[in-house]
Amino acid sequence: MKYDIIVIGSGPGGYIAAIRASQLGKKVAIIEKYSTLGGTCTNVGCIPSKALLDSSHHFYDASKHFDDHGIVISPPKINFKKMIDRKAGIVETTTGGIKYLMDKNNVDVFEGLGSFVDATHVKIAKNDGSSATIEGTNIIIATGSKPTTLPFITLDKERIITSTEALKLNEIPEHLVVIGGGVIGLELGSVYKRLGAEVTVVEYADKITPTMDADVSKELQKVLKKQGIKFAVSHGVTSVERNGNEVLVKATDKKDREIEFKGDYCLVAVGRKPYTEGLGLENAGVQLNKRNQVEVNDHLQTNISNIYAIGDVVQGAMLAHKAEEEGVVVAEYLAGQKPHIDYNLIPGVVYTWPEVAAVGKTEDELKTAGVDYKVGKFSMRALGRSRASGDLDGFVKILADKTTDEILGVHIVGARAADLIMEAAVAMEFRASAEDLARICHGHPTYSEAIKEAAKTAWDGKPLNA
Repeated sequence: MKYDIIVIGSGPGGYIAAIRASQLGKKVAIIEKYSTLGGTCTNVGCIPSKALLDSSHHFYDASKHFDDHGIVISPPKINFKKMIDRKAGIVETTTGGIKYLMDKNNVDVFEGLGSFVDATHVKIAKNDGSSATIEGTNIIIATGSKPTTLPFITLDKERIITSTEALKLNEIPEHLVVIGGGVIGLELGSVYKRLGAEVTVVEYADKITPTMDADVSKELQKVLKKQGIKFAVSHGVTSVERNGNEVLVKATDKKDREIEFKGDYCLVAVGRKPYTEGLGLENAGVQLNKRNQVEVNDHLQTNISNIYAIGDVVQGAMLAHKAEEEGVVVAEYLAGQKPHIDYNLIPGVVYTWPEVAAVGKTEDELKTAGVDYKVGKFSMRALGRSRASGDLDGFVKILADKTTDEILGVHIVGARAADLIMEAAVAMEFRASAEDLARICHGHPTYSEAIKEAAKTAWDGKPLNA
């Protein structure tokens, strides 16, 4: 069987690439090694984690905040199995939806592990032991990533776990020790803290969410600490050992003192690594870089002209929406179009509560680059909408060029930040100034008014409601 395009991997990047290519008249096949489509994001990442974040947030509100609203109920109880079952149901519906989209768009789906025979042929090793080989004029590698660990940590996937296992525990931990203060660690730490676990986050860097703006990291840590999560930043983990149902984590602080953390579960959330094992890339001559990522050019083309790679398997932020955009770009490029991605305008989101979202440059990045900038900052607490909902924590911070007033970065901590950030992304795509945003009429009362006020502060230093 011969195809115009073969996609290896059915995650957000892969299945979107397949759909777009089919829409543009290409004959497309997609290969997935698991029995369900959707990749990490849909099966053991974005979708199930957001389901648990929402469920745990409802419980937390019922326990802590309903009384403030005049809602009196008996102390709420957790049916953890039902919560996990709900999450599983959402995943099943979503993966089924992707299968429907493959059928709708006439994409042939092959189940099995895809590996290169050569630059145009892919072997599919099926679970029943049989195999098949298909041919593709062009091939897109969209195999994503998997959790990584530290060299001295043995993951038993029972008590010393990754995010995959954390999404399907049979019980709520008594004390969850989280190694890594990035997005995954903070989100899953929030889930179990809300459900009653003690949670300690151990982070090697001197702040959580190390790649985000320093003000954001500081505010988020303050808010999560207020919610009861404990933090040990500037702590380098040296060992993780399990003894029965207890896990002992040892770390050294910045004064080289050894600190111990004991819990019944340890979540290792120190990042993810590209999934390239077993793909037979050497058979096609595809080159990897020192980080085991597939090397690509500006068109996401590898050193082999008919082979492309997208998403977590290439350089850049490991985000589902980045993979999706790259999938569209490759499909359109192969159809003769001239698509583009502005990697500076790919938003990053942390789905804690309050949420965190950012797009563009951080203040440290602007300082390092020697850019003369100005800052506009506005507190969520000053909004009528925030007072009405009780979501008072956070702020909007806008960084703008001091000479031209062009918006260079927007950083939000607050309710619905994940949705609010897209206003900033759209504005920045069209090279808007802080004055432009400040002069747009925003609905009242809304959380988005904080963006208008922060923009006005950056523009002329005179917010209207602070």
